[in-house]
Amino acid sequence: MSKTGDAPLITPDGRYLVVRGRLWRCANPHLDPETREGLVRELMAARRSVGQARRSGDHDALREAGARVHAAKVALGERGPVWWDDGAPDQNRHLVRNTLYASWYEAVTAAPRSAPRTADPSALRPRPRKR
Repeated sequence: MSKTGDAPLITPDGRYLVVRGRLWRCANPHLDPETREGLVRELMAARRSVGQARRSGDHDALREAGARVHAAKVALGERGPVWWDDGAPDQNRHLVRNTLYASWYEAVTAAPRSAPRTADPSALRPRPRKR
């Protein structure tokens, strides 16, 4: 949830979460709930370890904890190979305005706050890049 209490903005195809105008890959929705829950638990534990290592100044522990975070994110599908199989490119960490989601994002963010934050998936058509 954002600071304003709104639900996070998710692309119509469910592949990305939008944070401050940037796309972040969502976890693989095809993971069974038990597997996903275990991976999220490991990710959170690894993130806590990162914090502990930073506070203690232990560079070896920090490197190990960072590797655990990365491994959990890859297993969840948030990093590494994409979890979809239609050949669409990975646009993780790209600014929405520079992707195929630009028109959709523009339409959704231009809507009044009380309007639903979803859009017709057919709005996902390439928009010419500004040069």
